[in-house]
Amino acid sequence: MTHASSDRTLSIRMTALSLAILCILLLCPTAFARTYVITDGDRTFTYTTFATDPAEVLTQAGMALSGQDSYTTVGGDTITICRALELNLFYHGKEISVTSMGETVGELLSRLGLDIGAHDVLSHTPDTPVADGMELRIDSMVIRQENYTATIPHEINYCADPSLPRGREEVYVPGQDGELLCTAEVTYINGAETHREITDRKQTLAPVTEIIGQGTGEVPQDEPSTMPVIRDGYIIMPSGEVVTYYKTDNVTATGYTHTDAGCDMITSTGTTVHYGTAAVDPRFIPYGTRMLIVSHDGERYYGIATAEDCGGAIKRDRMDLYFPTYQECIEFGRRRCTIYFLG
Repeated sequence: MTHASSDRTLSIRMTALSLAILCILLLCPTAFARTYVITDGDRTFTYTTFATDPAEVLTQAGMALSGQDSYTTVGGDTITICRALELNLFYHGKEISVTSMGETVGELLSRLGLDIGAHDVLSHTPDTPVADGMELRIDSMVIRQENYTATIPHEINYCADPSLPRGREEVYVPGQDGELLCTAEVTYINGAETHREITDRKQTLAPVTEIIGQGTGEVPQDEPSTMPVIRDGYIIMPSGEVVTYYKTDNVTATGYTHTDAGCDMITSTGTTVHYGTAAVDPRFIPYGTRMLIVSHDGERYYGIATAEDCGGAIKRDRMDLYFPTYQECIEFGRRRCTIYFLG
């Protein structure tokens, strides 16, 4: 065989080999591509590409990173995405917005340089994985034993006294509050008291009951008992005193006393009931309003009363007038009355 013939044969063989390689490349375009295993949280999938840069691989796979997101690689073909997690951290009452990269609570606090004191309480254990949207609390809780003095309110006893004129009261024994020395375990969270449990009480001063006499006797003859003289804008009281009024209204009045069901000696405004206490609808007559009350038939003159109390059945033009005894309530009954609003 000649030298020219050998060269021609070699050229043919090289051409055939090139054509074979070209066919392989055309028939198997992925022969030199690389398959990656990508993990993003709970999702894991594969992606095949000619790209070799992990960031480019993620972009082509539609898993582009943003913000503080990052990734790690293992063996060159395993890519794990680390998403930035946003959470609210409350440290000793102060709110802090924090970004985490998939660490545990303990690792996060260590990275932030936040010390956990002996009195601190964590909402999650240190080995808890940080989750997106988590609310993590580190509260300082201190329990102290404290001593303090508390007041023992004194009681008030009323007694009927026929030696006093009706409608008059007299204090026989002044009342006095008592005192308690208390010991309590007090819980403070972030410096604010959240719980108090009394563990011991010791009375250091006994309360003294106040005794008040309420007159049930006859009104002395030398005390005025006639009806007032009412003029336009002013009233001449039986005692000769002149008072002014700025308007009038009509109500249905009933007598009540402290022994009635649902009643006691303390009014809705905190005062002690007495002759001259009126129970009203405060939406109709405001508390503190002073009024002179006379029955329509002219038979009863209650006198001056102050709106100090209320009741479940007292609505709009209903009014209850206090009397020291049940018998006086019966005698007054239910009457239509004119009220003069005093200036």
